[in-house]
Amino acid sequence: MTRLHLDIDGMTCGHCVQAVRKALEGMPGVEIGDVRIGSADVAVDERQVPREKVLDTIADVGYQATVGSAV
Repeated sequence: MTRLHLDIDGMTCGHCVQAVRKALEGMPGVEIGDVRIGSADVAVDERQVPREKVLDTIADVGYQATVGSAV
């Protein structure tokens, strides 16, 4: 698993946090850590889902995500 800290633009409220969390919940190979206004920490099994798919899923609900760091 690769741990990603995502910087997420456009999140302004608790509803935004829930929208991002809900979008990520259904993704195989993704474990959700902390989701806050402006960022999220997730663990991704890149054999199951590439990190670009995680970013695209967040974009699909209206937010721009970038990888701030990966471990």
